[in-house]
Amino acid sequence: MTIRPLSDHILIEPVKEEEKTKAGIFLPDTANKEKSEEGKVIAVGPGKKMEDGKMMIMSVKTGDKVLFTKYGPHDIKIDGKEYLIASESDILAIIE
Repeated sequence: MTIRPLSDHILIEPVKEEEKTKAGIFLPDTANKEKSEEGKVIAVGPGKKMEDGKMMIMSVKTGDKVLFTKYGPHDIKIDGKEYLIASESDILAIIE
């Protein structure tokens, strides 16, 4: 299945957090873990249409690693894999 985000939305694959603590203890999948705030951009919408009819250019592109707000993106599942859909305003930074 192919997903094409609309407007200023971005499809993000969250980075899996390490499942082992610094002390070497492995955390089970049932452990209460925080949501990831880092991910890889999979697809980008065309941009937001401004009031004057012009398109605002997106500042991220496919393949970028990004930091995003913890509770801004929406969780979705596609073909059994977890992704996030975020607005461009939810993106805080590009990791270089």
